[in-house]
Amino acid sequence: MTAATPPLPATPLVPATPAPSHAPATTPVALAGPAGAGGGKAARDPYLDNAKYLAILLVVTGHLIEGLRDVPAAHALYFFGYTFHMPLFITLSGYLSRDFTFSAGKARKLISGLALPYVIFELAYSLPRLVMYGKLDISLLDPYYLTWFLMSLFLWRLSTPVWQQLRWPLAVAVLLSLLAGMSELPDELSMNRTLGLLPFYVLGLMLRPEHLDLLKRPWVRAAGAAVLVAGLAVAFAVHADVATEWIRWRHSNAKIGVSDLGGSLIRLAMLSGGAVLVFAFLAVTPSRRTWFSGLGASTMYAYLLHGFAVKVLERYDADLSTPGGVALASAFGVVLATVLCTPPVRRVFRWAVEPDISWAFTAIRRPRPSR
Repeated sequence: MTAATPPLPATPLVPATPAPSHAPATTPVALAGPAGAGGGKAARDPYLDNAKYLAILLVVTGHLIEGLRDVPAAHALYFFGYTFHMPLFITLSGYLSRDFTFSAGKARKLISGLALPYVIFELAYSLPRLVMYGKLDISLLDPYYLTWFLMSLFLWRLSTPVWQQLRWPLAVAVLLSLLAGMSELPDELSMNRTLGLLPFYVLGLMLRPEHLDLLKRPWVRAAGAAVLVAGLAVAFAVHADVATEWIRWRHSNAKIGVSDLGGSLIRLAMLSGGAVLVFAFLAVTPSRRTWFSGLGASTMYAYLLHGFAVKVLERYDADLSTPGGVALASAFGVVLATVLCTPPVRRVFRWAVEPDISWAFTAIRRPRPSR
């Protein structure tokens, strides 16, 4: 992948209600778990964990076959997965951020769960670039590779209280996404993706548990499966005629070479199609506990760590650019994503993905009342 779009993987019309306790309070984002309040470990919802695990398989395999897109089937699969895998994680991130406030505990989790891992992996991903290409260019404001998601989620989560007070939050978010496509935004703060994909975060904030319950009905599951099959068929039919940049959300209409009117219509279609595929994917996700439910609790590890393997394997893209090579890379992606979510990997890399910096915080310093 040229730049991840993107790992995993996360405002309502009415004031947000507390999110159900789907994960331990310490997990940082939808790729790993909700931003819930402190107070001990609560029972997890296997449905959301199952969705995150299955989605991270799409993310990892998509990144592994990105360099094999000269094979038509690989390009079609890449196009299909990129249409909704990051919108899915962003929607889940919004859903699990519904109770975010600027309280002390939430602010600390924002720093330890997003800001610090962003700095760590922004630096870490600069090292392979130095070794392989002799280039060292570090800019903490300009996310490199897949770290864009941490930057964008940090900004989305900060904006949560604003969306919770707007009358038409989704309409405003869509408008901002369309305006972003008409503007030459800087790369700093991942502004193109932050604003372009914003509607999916806001959509997640608007969802309620009862909405997800609707997706578990048998007829909805059947419809979801049909939609996914139809979406895959459409991807195979149109992938060669649609610019890849539309599914990466990195550039303006002008840079892609279309007018603002045409670009806005395409962007609306991408937002709508992505949302439909997100709900279709959630509809076919098992709601019961499975052997991979526990792995779904730690997909942030797979998201942040798999990029190193992708960078190493990029050198073999020419050898793998065959149908058999695509199948091999996809199978390896499933295995890699699964392994990176396991407890041994979590123990080794917890310091980077979920760093404990409680020692760095103090009680809130409140101004003294004036006399």
